[in-house]
Amino acid sequence: MTDLSVANAANKPAFDVDAVRRDFPILSQQVNGKPLVYLDNGASAQKPEAVLDAMDRYYREMHSNVHRGAHTLGDRATAAFEGARETVRSFLNAESTREIIWTRGTTEAINLVANGLAARLKPGDEILVSQMEHHANIVPWQMIAERTGAKVVPIQITPDGELDLESFTSLLNKRTRIFAITHVSNVLGTVNPVAALVEQAKSLGILTLVDGAQAVPHYQPDVQALGCDFYVFSSHKMFGPTGIGVLYGKAQLLEEMPPYQGGGEMIERVSFERTTWNTLPYKFEAGTPAIAEAVGLGAAIDYLNRLDRQAMEAAEANLLERANQLVETVPGMEIIGTAKQKVPVMSFKIAGLHPSDIGTLLDQQGIAIRTGHHCAMPLMDFYGVPGTARASFAFYNTLDEVEQLFTALQKVQRLFA
Repeated sequence: MTDLSVANAANKPAFDVDAVRRDFPILSQQVNGKPLVYLDNGASAQKPEAVLDAMDRYYREMHSNVHRGAHTLGDRATAAFEGARETVRSFLNAESTREIIWTRGTTEAINLVANGLAARLKPGDEILVSQMEHHANIVPWQMIAERTGAKVVPIQITPDGELDLESFTSLLNKRTRIFAITHVSNVLGTVNPVAALVEQAKSLGILTLVDGAQAVPHYQPDVQALGCDFYVFSSHKMFGPTGIGVLYGKAQLLEEMPPYQGGGEMIERVSFERTTWNTLPYKFEAGTPAIAEAVGLGAAIDYLNRLDRQAMEAAEANLLERANQLVETVPGMEIIGTAKQKVPVMSFKIAGLHPSDIGTLLDQQGIAIRTGHHCAMPLMDFYGVPGTARASFAFYNTLDEVEQLFTALQKVQRLFA
């Protein structure tokens, strides 16, 4: 499909959306007297019972702080916590758990890398990002650029929402030090050809970071195949709990970077004369970690691994295809982002309607979408809109829910017409 790898589907049960929906308790409720149609997965996906049970079991049976407790509960908690780290390592195909750093989410992971690489930058250096980035992959680099005298340079995109490859190539030069790119756009759904982009950047010695927050709910990335130096994502977008995310970084680079925060766990020895740092990955994990959340993320990945990932991708592609077919049934509806390679995300506007009005009226019909600038103001400026409405689908959504969305949009359009 893309340079994103997929899990081996051999010997796994066929994808059954009805069975999958039964794994997500929240989907069975009613909202405003209507069955819930949850289409805000790009902001935060729902959690299967396996994740809820894993976190509940942690708190009921093994809660303790990790690593230093000289007792049974501490051993159990540590085993579960580090077991989750190994699950993430396997999911990403990283070489070692030393390369898997727990963070609060994608945003903190990017900030960690940006601060860690600041010492490598000097006035005149350039940090390359794209016009389709989430603010989390723009603002941290701007903050570091202001400190160091470097400059953030945007790669252009095309009107259909694809990265302009000519712009990318033309902007690579001897001043480029860092290239940070989203794997999948949270607004457009565009899947970027990350492996090829990273290869081109690395041929010039440029450090590379990939924001995988919107990719991991749909695909299983292989960081070794992608070749990037850093890969980041959040748990809550891939059916795990909030408050935890992952930074993958090549061990050599992580060894060279200074710690991001100081305190417990990240130290080797402390004295008033000098403090030395712990080994990877703990060097970047100051303080008591989000233990239950790590366990929950591990359970989310285990859940995904039990699914037929190829069948899941096909089901999601069918959702997007049907949504695209129904656009013409809503007068004045225009899709923002029509790239050839997309995940099931549909950002749109309807002539004469404000996105927030669309969202409010859909909610009255039990349908949850997102409206606004989606933390991508430069992208909104590119399209000349203040914001969009966005329906983002997951594998637990159904073709019937797509039909319900467009039936509701037709009602909204007629109301304002």
